[in-house]
Amino acid sequence: MNSGNAPIVALIEDDEPTSNQLKGWIEAARPGLRIEQWFDRDAAEAALARTRYDLVVLDIELGRERHAGVALINTINRLHHGTPVLVVSAMPAAIYRGIMKALDAWDYLQKTSFSEADFIDTVLEMLRAVRDRAPVAAPAGPASELAIDPLRQSTPLWRGQRLNLPLTAQRILATLYQRRGEVVSYEALFEVVKSGRNRDNVRKHVSTIRDALREIEPGFDGIENVPMRGFRWSGPK
Repeated sequence: MNSGNAPIVALIEDDEPTSNQLKGWIEAARPGLRIEQWFDRDAAEAALARTRYDLVVLDIELGRERHAGVALINTINRLHHGTPVLVVSAMPAAIYRGIMKALDAWDYLQKTSFSEADFIDTVLEMLRAVRDRAPVAAPAGPASELAIDPLRQSTPLWRGQRLNLPLTAQRILATLYQRRGEVVSYEALFEVVKSGRNRDNVRKHVSTIRDALREIEPGFDGIENVPMRGFRWSGPK
C-alpha cells in the first residue's frame, strides 16, 4: 500500500458524471479515502508513474481511445505489479472479462448491469485484500488440481491453466473445494457472496464456475447440484 495513512484510489473514467457517481459511492461507503480522478490516458499514465495506488478503478475506453484501459493496465503491471485493478466498462462482460483477467485485472463490472451495492462490495473487498494479503480460504496444496486464493494477486489455476473467474465466483469455488465431498448449503455460500444473497444468484455464480472449468476441461462435471440444499464438489482432489 502507499506510504500515507489513508488508502489512495485512482478513478480513471472519461465521463465526468459517471466518475463523480462512482466517487460518491466510494466516499459514502469508506469515508477518509483519498480519491484522485483522471479523465484521459495521458493524465492517468502520469499519475501512475508517480503514485502507487491502493486500488485503480478504470474504464477501457477513454475518449476516442477504444483500448486505453488495456495500455494503463500494462503500465500498472510494469510499474506497480500487484496493484488491484477493477475494470468498469460498457464492453460486454462475456467477452472482456476473460481478456481483463489475462491482463491480471482483479475484477470486471459491466456498466448498466451492476448495482451500487455490487460496486461497493467489490471495491471494499479489494481494499481488504490489499490490507490483509492473507487467504480467506485455504489455497490448494502443491499437489492439488486447483490453486486458488481469492485474496492474493494471483490468477486461479485448474490443472496449471488460468481460470477466468470474477472475485465472487473465486470465493464460492474456494469454499466448495475446501469442503470437497461435503454438501455446502446455500446459507453457507451466502457468507461469501457479498451482495445478491439469494439462491438464483448463487446458481449463476456456480454456472460461471462450471463454464470456466469446462473451458479447460470440456467434460468437467465435478460440481454437483444437491436439490434444495446446495452444492458439493465431487471432482478431483
